[in-house]
Amino acid sequence: MNGTGGTSGASGTDSPAARLQTLFEGHRLTPTQRRIAHSMVRRASDVPFLSSVELAELAGVSQPSVTRFAVALGFDGYPALRRHLREVAPAEPVADTGAVNEYQQAVAAEIENLRHLAEVLADPGPVREAGRLLAASRPLPVLGLRAAAAQAHGFSYFAAKVHPDVRLLGEGGTMLRDRIDAAVRAGAGTLLCFALPRHPREVVEALMHAKEAGLTVVTVADSAFAPVAKVSDLLLPAAVGTGLAFDTACAPMLLGRVLLEAMCDDLPDAQARLEEFDTKAAARGLFVE
Repeated sequence: MNGTGGTSGASGTDSPAARLQTLFEGHRLTPTQRRIAHSMVRRASDVPFLSSVELAELAGVSQPSVTRFAVALGFDGYPALRRHLREVAPAEPVADTGAVNEYQQAVAAEIENLRHLAEVLADPGPVREAGRLLAASRPLPVLGLRAAAAQAHGFSYFAAKVHPDVRLLGEGGTMLRDRIDAAVRAGAGTLLCFALPRHPREVVEALMHAKEAGLTVVTVADSAFAPVAKVSDLLLPAAVGTGLAFDTACAPMLLGRVLLEAMCDDLPDAQARLEEFDTKAAARGLFVE
């Protein structure tokens, strides 16, 4: 996990998820261990009462992997980790919602993801730093492939209204590195990446290339333990929902809009550009009023 990532905001709160994030910070975790950590954060209130077998099933790993994970965190084994969790991350009271169907459960999970994002944003420092980096980069390349393509496209659409040169990198393939190199030659200093599961290997490789080319990498990812964390200079986490056949990404989308706001704060002519666009749009009859 990158030391400059956006998890610092979570550590300043008092939620079970935030306390778990703090527990994992500073440890070099394997991909399997990051998967366990991510599952624990998502189910922070339940984890202190799960057996090692139940946690393994939740994370989709083997039971010995859970034991090794506990040892990697400095505990004698999983029972010692669980005792610690019951002390630092006690369960929060859960309101009785009665019988709900799977669709309602998915919405409730997204609401919880947004609530956790609000907790992270209690420390606005990482987002403000990201906004400063994005505003200063000319051009600004924005990367998002596969599941994250929509997030990158949406951000780029709005960013182009206030930023003078936004370059969407929405397609992979052999041209991706060329387009990153072209952005660097044109003067880019920062690359913004949206990275959501399942994480394409190509994205990790592209970010490695971007860093080697001298770019600062700002990443919006589903977790501070995502595979892109190790190749990001500033990682801002926003969880996805997993209760439906396909993941839902309300929190990453909202975090993207928050980044737009932070970027506008560092673009002195942002308001003038928006007003100019509105004037031209009205003259062209662009929108139906």
